[in-house]
Amino acid sequence: MSDRPTSDTRRLHRFRRRVTPFGFPLIYLGWAYLFWLPLFGSSTSVWSFPNVLFFLVGGSSPLLAGLVMAYATGGKARVRDLWDRIVDVGRIAPKWWVIVLGFWLAFDLVMAGGAVLVGASDQPITIDPELLTDPGAMGFAILLSFVFPLVEEVGLRGYYLDQLQHRFGPTAAGLLNGGTWAVWHAPFVWFPGYYDDLTFSPEIWWWLPSIVLQTLLIVWVYNNTRRSILAVLLFHGMMNFTGLVIGLAPEMQPFNLLGVAVLSVVLVVHWRNIPRHPAGHRQ
Repeated sequence: MSDRPTSDTRRLHRFRRRVTPFGFPLIYLGWAYLFWLPLFGSSTSVWSFPNVLFFLVGGSSPLLAGLVMAYATGGKARVRDLWDRIVDVGRIAPKWWVIVLGFWLAFDLVMAGGAVLVGASDQPITIDPELLTDPGAMGFAILLSFVFPLVEEVGLRGYYLDQLQHRFGPTAAGLLNGGTWAVWHAPFVWFPGYYDDLTFSPEIWWWLPSIVLQTLLIVWVYNNTRRSILAVLLFHGMMNFTGLVIGLAPEMQPFNLLGVAVLSVVLVVHWRNIPRHPAGHRQ
């Protein structure tokens, strides 16, 4: 009887080692696609009932997967850690507040200027007055920009990116994390009416690579803000919100992909300046 606790502990550790690499993507993608399947054959808008219910329940998968896996591998302590990293503003140094809130506006404006200079677009930005003056349209833009990233970032970065970085360097972890994120987003282009009220209308060939490469920038922010979920949530939200408000022209999206690719290459080349293994839970 004296060796029973040791045996139970070993079984628990074996379970955690086996479930940790695959548990999150299985729940994350499996739950989402299970509820999104009815949307693919629908002839009515994703925002109509009951489609919107299927979409929102399926869309909860990153939060659900993050909480389930955090509890399964670290109990209540790891779940509390996720919460702490959402509300702890002290993790974000002043210069990183500037980066988190201002990076995407600066990036989009620089890319718009570059597009005009090289002749890629003669009108890269079109600000929609209705979006700025209509409370309903602005509220919808804020919802898409910030509320959905809150659901995504808790599990996708707060839990899953941590696990990947414990096993790989930040580049490989970012690419794996971004690839999983892209697979989750891919069905959106086929959801009827999803982008009807927005200036953003993605195409698979440039949108999915953008998601993967943008994840490397998110890793950069995450590792330099002491694994702050709040920082990556705001960074992600500002990426969405800035693009909607300034109304990037359709031809700007592939052009921006090139800009993100260049930044990603620079980031990877100088990755030694970024913490490779942020402090956190290990299995």
